[in-house]
Amino acid sequence: QVQLAESGGGLVQAGDSLRLSCAVSGRAVSTISVAWIRQVPDKGREFVGAIHWNGRTTNYADSVQGRFTISRDNAENTAYLQMSNLKPEDTAVYYCAGRAHGAYLLSSIESYTYWGQGTQVIVSS
Repeated sequence: QVQLAESGGGLVQAGDSLRLSCAVSGRAVSTISVAWIRQVPDKGREFVGAIHWNGRTTNYADSVQGRFTISRDNAENTAYLQMSNLKPEDTAVYYCAGRAHGAYLLSSIESYTYWGQGTQVIVSS
């Protein structure tokens, strides 16, 4: 059984940095593509970014391009979302999600089958 667990959320000020972790169990992180998806109450889910299982290909939403970076540590079996220059509009619950090999776009939220419980990020102005 594959499980994902996020950690690292919290309350920060605009301009600060924060790193979220997504610990994977039940499967090697190097065999799944991992995405970060966020959700604000009363709004739909928003794709933030993803890293392909090959470990080389990444994709980011325009709203975070240049500020957020996704990486993974195979030895730790963990994926990360490094967030810099945070803005109040980045406030959301952040979920990590994973999927096995497939032909779907990395940004296809519906293609991810494994989901974590989410971690709250609040950015104050």
